[in-house]
Amino acid sequence: MNKKQIKRLLRIVLIMASIGSLYFVPWILVKAWILPLPDSVQEQVEEAIDHGFDGMIVYVDEGGKPPVFYASGWKDRENKIPADPEALFKIASISKLYVAVAITKLVNEQRLSLDKTLADYFPELAGRIENADRITLRLMAQHRSGIPNFTNHPGFWNNPQESSKDVLEYALDLPANFEPDEDYEYCNTNYLLLSRLIDKVVGYSHHQYIQEEILIPLGLNNTFFSLSEVNIDDLMSGYYVGYEEDLKTNDYGSMIATAEDIGIFLRALNEGSVFKEGGQEIYSSIYVYEHGGLIPGYQSLAEYHKDIDTVVIQFINTTDFNGYDWNLSEIVINRIVKIVRRKRAD
Repeated sequence: MNKKQIKRLLRIVLIMASIGSLYFVPWILVKAWILPLPDSVQEQVEEAIDHGFDGMIVYVDEGGKPPVFYASGWKDRENKIPADPEALFKIASISKLYVAVAITKLVNEQRLSLDKTLADYFPELAGRIENADRITLRLMAQHRSGIPNFTNHPGFWNNPQESSKDVLEYALDLPANFEPDEDYEYCNTNYLLLSRLIDKVVGYSHHQYIQEEILIPLGLNNTFFSLSEVNIDDLMSGYYVGYEEDLKTNDYGSMIATAEDIGIFLRALNEGSVFKEGGQEIYSSIYVYEHGGLIPGYQSLAEYHKDIDTVVIQFINTTDFNGYDWNLSEIVINRIVKIVRRKRAD
């Protein structure tokens, strides 16, 4: 067999492998991706509900224009209450943006140092978290610490509101996942520890600190830190595919907010108005400017697109075990951004 024949054979093998892989791709994702782009964001939101989501909220803030709200599907499926664009929503890991801003403020005030280690601030953890004497605050903020992720432990998800166990225990006395600064792994334990460090440094709850330093200055009156702070009827229901029960009363410790509050915060973060002088440079060195959030029943995406000076917040109250719904949500928000970008070009 000559080189030309070998190349042709390899090409055929690659094509067949690609065709075969399609059998393992959910066709709903393919369909959502290849459908013609609708004319409006509202049409795209309604199309997403047709893909199987229970309810959806979208907030679009184009610079220089009043923000626009979109909604479709159910806020409460059982009681047939339509999705409300002003409903509260569990934002899960989007809260890391607020913690990173709080850490930045304390560093800017020289109350914390990004180059000090976990062991410097929590000496009691030196024997319980591997490499604690080498893991700096910077590495924790960047998810480059190697600390095990406490939410990977199945015990965390079992009746969380009925357990008195400190969730940090799920990450202690385990081998590091990698050496500090040798790899990247998204890890909730990093931000749990950073939150507790804020408590320690300011002498009161990081919730109060974030309230005073971020929420109040920005006028964010619809952002909360626990289920106990909200009227449960104002919270959007959450659903898990294959499980009929509404998950909104399950308490995993998530922050709760409206899409509008998240949008206002995200614009202030990206424009730098949430910081004092020198703060944005510090923040840019440690964390990102957009984020997603995912817990059972709730998935959210918060994005800023500089080229069109637009903030897009997307809330969807349906999640699944295999992550297809997360992939679908990413396809949907990408299509929403394309619609906004196309309209600005017209």
